[in-house]
Amino acid sequence: MKNLYKYALVSIAALSTANITVAAGDAAAGEAKTVICAACHGKDGNSAAPNFPKLANLGEKYLVKQMQDIKSGARPVLEMTGMLDAMSDQDLADIAAYFSSKSMQLSGSKEIEVQLQSGLRSEDPIALGAKVYRAGNAESGTPACTGCHSPRGQGNAPAGYPRLSGQHADYIEKQLKAFRNGDRVNDGDTKIMRGVAQYMTDAEIKAVANYIAGLN
Repeated sequence: MKNLYKYALVSIAALSTANITVAAGDAAAGEAKTVICAACHGKDGNSAAPNFPKLANLGEKYLVKQMQDIKSGARPVLEMTGMLDAMSDQDLADIAAYFSSKSMQLSGSKEIEVQLQSGLRSEDPIALGAKVYRAGNAESGTPACTGCHSPRGQGNAPAGYPRLSGQHADYIEKQLKAFRNGDRVNDGDTKIMRGVAQYMTDAEIKAVANYIAGLN
């Protein structure tokens, strides 16, 4: 039953992203429009600070949706307040095209410690992160990340699933907790990410975020 849930969730998510329309972006035009973004996200979309996500190579469809959601208020991001208000859909598409044309630099996994909780038997954070990413958790019904984000974390740009590999671990951890706690809800009517994160423990979230940061 848990496996059926996992594959059904992934299939529904694929359908939910199929209807997202994205204007054709012009990466060359987008470069000049990203000047304001560079202070936090880096000129090439590789932010130096872990509290700001890397935007390089995330995928145009995903980036456009996130910017549209931030602009409309569907995804509140305090640091982005008002920054996209004057931008048109074409501006957002051009910015997305520019950042998606860049290569993401790997953050790399680190030696970390996780507070193990009931039901977790692994004492190796990297092994735990790999297990959750590749196989999920059959006991809790948490599906694997690979179904949407690919075995190497490259994502699925046409479907609107972002690249994860190389992203800052702190940022991934924050977003997974936000989905789990209901603080981030812009994952569509299917609640795909909220469904994935709802049963994840703090240890699983920290371990999988750290694993993803070094995945390539």
